[in-house]
This record gives sequence, structure tokens and C-alpha cells, in this order.
Amino acid sequence: MIPEHDRRIVRELAKSYRELSELDVNRERIDRIKAVNGLHALRPPLWIDEIPWNEMDMDGRLALRCESSEGRQIEDFFRKVLYRWEFIQADMVVERAFYIAKSYTDTGIGLTVKNDTISSDTENAIVSHRYEDQLDTEEKVDALHPPVITAKPDLDRRNLEEAEEVLDGILPVKLRGHEMFYAPWDDIAQYRGVENCLVDMVENPGLVHRTIKKLTEILVSKYTQMEEQGLLDFNIRSLHCTPPYTDDLPSGDYTGGRITLKDIWFRGMAQIFVSASPAMHEEYDLHYMRPFMERCGLSYYGCCEPLDRVIPSLKKVKNLRKIGVSPWADVRSCAEQIGSDYVVARKPNPALASGNFDATDAIRKEITETIEACLENNCPYEFVLKDISTVSHNPQNLFQWVRTATEVIDRYYR
Repeated sequence: MIPEHDRRIVRELAKSYRELSELDVNRERIDRIKAVNGLHALRPPLWIDEIPWNEMDMDGRLALRCESSEGRQIEDFFRKVLYRWEFIQADMVVERAFYIAKSYTDTGIGLTVKNDTISSDTENAIVSHRYEDQLDTEEKVDALHPPVITAKPDLDRRNLEEAEEVLDGILPVKLRGHEMFYAPWDDIAQYRGVENCLVDMVENPGLVHRTIKKLTEILVSKYTQMEEQGLLDFNIRSLHCTPPYTDDLPSGDYTGGRITLKDIWFRGMAQIFVSASPAMHEEYDLHYMRPFMERCGLSYYGCCEPLDRVIPSLKKVKNLRKIGVSPWADVRSCAEQIGSDYVVARKPNPALASGNFDATDAIRKEITETIEACLENNCPYEFVLKDISTVSHNPQNLFQWVRTATEVIDRYYR
């Protein structure tokens, strides 16, 4: 159990959190996000995620004071929410509940990543990797196997009881399932190294096809098991850093109980194809991913890879709803191709929130360019600043980014 000293700290933070959760602006933002995700061209939500918290503390306000690991975990959650609301709020939503993620075990696929790393900041999780190639033959690929997923409802009950005991009378505590994060090429790149993957797309296509076919089978098995054991959810906090709220999920015939694939978002990407052709993107990724994507309710595709040349292939996905437009994509070309058919998930350049320079003009230019391209093409769209690996140990950089982006959006929407 969480000791009394920790309970007092957590409960005071929870009271402040509850006050924020009761503000009408949360419902207003959720309604607008639902409308945008429903393909209505309104004021774009501004969403911030993947924050370098190791660089964000000021005056010790993020310092943890609890003594138990359980208390520190809850304290950390509340402190970061309160910090974000005060300094980098944008269109964040504070939900009126404390959620416990459903527990499960995963036996693995018979392989773990082997790599050397180089770090320029020991407190930052973003490091350089050199991966060992462990899938250089068909025999090694064939040896991989699906994991065994096992839900842990007894652990869920214990976690719920512990949190309820601490937060009693302040916040409801609820169980929450998991979002789908389907990125086989992120895994393959870590098992082989990016260069080996790209070379073999030309020199050894048979091995590449065998590898992506096997990883696809493994991920389909994983998420099918999670579906069968009630581990998936449509009620998620974030759709891989983007606003998740929609009126189109769960499916119309959902009446409660176990959540199935058709009730949730599919989340897919293939970042390695930043250096490959659209034809290879279709052949080695979308061809394998598309059948499983379409078993889900809605699909969102794209991360850091520029997709302006791949949108014709993406349009073949029957349930596609949102397309990632990275800093390296031609935003005007994307807007022209996407139109009002999908949501533009625009990811501004996170480098403009770092450095020891004034990036205000560059931020204004980037936000303005996106707004005008989307307005001209009647695109529903959102801004999602993510992958913020550093703010150069100056939180004011991120504060300034949010202020500047908001000011630009305000000029177009009142």
C-alpha cells in the first residue's frame, strides 16, 4: 500500500487536477476534435506530445516528493499534467478520471534487439543506435514466432484498489485498454539496421518479402489475442501523440462488453521508407498492412516519413481517416491531394523548439503555410508538435513555440 506521507502528496495534486478536469473548456475541445476527426474543417486542434521532461523542470516543480515507487508514479502523472496546463496547454484535455492501463504479459517473438548506443545527454532517452543484423537469412526469419499474450485481471484489480484507496472522494479510477500501434518496419529496422533493409529491397527482395510477411503475421496474432482477451480500447488518451476523440468509434453495433477491432483506431507507419520509392512503399509495406488495417474501425497512417508521394496508395485503404504530414513532406501537395477526404495530421518541425536562437519567424512561417494550404483545399487538419528530443535545456523555447503557433492560428480563427 502507498504510505500515508505519499497519500497526502498525491491527494493534494489530485484535487488540483480535478479542478482542471471540471472546466468546460475540456468538453469544448473534445467536441471540436471530434468534429475535425469527423472531417469538418474547423479551427485545428493544437496538440503537444513527446516532451523532453528531463529538460523541463523549473524551480523544482517537477521534482517527485513521494517515497514509494507506486506513489511516485501517480505523483509524476499529476505533476506533468499540471505543468502542461500552466505552460504548454495548447488544446490539451484533462479527463475527469484517473486511468489504470490494463495489464498483460508478452512472451516475445524469439528475438531481442542488439545494438550499441551513443548518447550526448545521459538523461535523455534519445540516443544514436548501431543495430546488429539478426535477420540476414531466411532461416533466421522463419525461426521467429508470435508471442503469447496473457491478460492479468487479478493485477488490474489490485492496481485499481490501490489507486482507489489513495484517490477516494477526489477522482474516479477506471481501467483503460490499449491502443493499436502497428509498425512492423520499426521492429525490422531494429533487428537488422536501416542500411541492410534498404539494400536488400533492391538486392534481395525475396528476403525482404519473407521478413515483412512474418512480422505481419506476428503482429496480427498479437493484436488478435489482445482483442480476444479484452485488452484493446477506443477510449484512449492519445492516438500516438494526436487527438483521438471521435464520434465514429466504437462501431454502431457496440453495446458494451468486449471491444473488438472494428471499434478502435488502427495506427500504422513505416518510417524507413523515407529513403525508398513510393512503389517500394506499396510493395513492402502497404500491401501487407492494408488487409489488417481494414479490419479496424478507422485508420491513421504516417509518422516522420514524408507521404506526399504515397497518398495515392493510401487512398486505397477503405477506412483511412487521418494522414500524417511530417516536417519533411510538401504540405501544399499533401493538402491538395487530401482535400476534405481525410484529416491532415500536420507535424511541425520540433527543431524550432530547440537551440539558442529566436525561431519565432520560422515558426510563424511554418504554421501559416500549413493553415493557408489547408484552407485553400478545405482540409480538416490538426497541429501535433511531437518528437521534441530537446529544448536545449531551456523550457522557454517550448513555451514560445506554443505562444507563437497559437497567435498565428488566432489570426485565422476567432
